Amino acid sequence: MIGAGSDLEGKTIPSRDEVIAEFLASAGIERSVTEDALDIDASLQAWRRRVNKRELGRAALQAFGLDSEIDLPQLDVLIAIWAPSKEFGKDREPETMVATVAQRLNIDPSRASRMVSDLIGKGLARRAVSQTDARRTIVELTDRGHAIVDAVRRFKYLVMGEFLSSWTEEERKTFKPLLERFVSWADEAWAVGPDRFADEVNQIAEGLARKCAS
Repeated sequence: MIGAGSDLEGKTIPSRDEVIAEFLASAGIERSVTEDALDIDASLQAWRRRVNKRELGRAALQAFGLDSEIDLPQLDVLIAIWAPSKEFGKDREPETMVATVAQRLNIDPSRASRMVSDLIGKGLARRAVSQTDARRTIVELTDRGHAIVDAVRRFKYLVMGEFLSSWTEEERKTFKPLLERFVSWADEAWAVGPDRFADEVNQIAEGLARKCAS
């Protein structure tokens, strides 16, 4: 076993992760790839914790005195109703129903229904009749709802734009496709383990069972 702090082609792995490095090596994954995977996951976990705090969205609501009117989940619903094409895809439906909101935010339809009703009660959204099917009820933003979404997005991209201005054009062009590639993989990653690494997953399961039985 290579000890903690040892260097192989410029890569180091903490001692507590050596067992993972050796296990991945037995599955044909190079040590340098394992090091990068550990670093990327650490960065993603730190990013997830920051995203969960939603500092930027919270700061936007506070800056415009909206934090006493709506909360962050309600802001998410407003944005899901408005449906920016870059966030929800170019093939998004032209009209939004409650079920569409639930799908876009990956939440339970009953929760989406309650949140939409709350926003309607606040005068930020309204129900309307579909222009393509009179039997279908859709959800739209009111003028105030549109104004809030516009203000929050302007705030968000003002801050993000200022940060990205410190990057070179080459850095931005390199980062964007790599991030998109990683996000696309993440959508399918849940099925990779059992499908591609059946033997390794069984080995992990057997080890887990032994440890839990002891």
